[in-house]
Amino acid sequence: MAVDRQRTYNVTGMSCEHCVAAVEQQVGRVAGVSEVDVDLASGALVVHGSGVDDEAVRAAVETAGYSLAAHA
Repeated sequence: MAVDRQRTYNVTGMSCEHCVAAVEQQVGRVAGVSEVDVDLASGALVVHGSGVDDEAVRAAVETAGYSLAAHA
């Protein structure tokens, strides 16, 4: 059975709630993701799920039009 894990990333380039919604929507489509939380002020992206691939998260953020600065 896969274990649900939490990973935190730093997204750059977001400036409004529309940006947050775009990132949440794209990252939410990544295989294994069960929940996505984005904090506009800090740029923190918290992804919950099992078997989530970091590169798939990066690609989803880039598809939304932003950059993944770091993995915490």
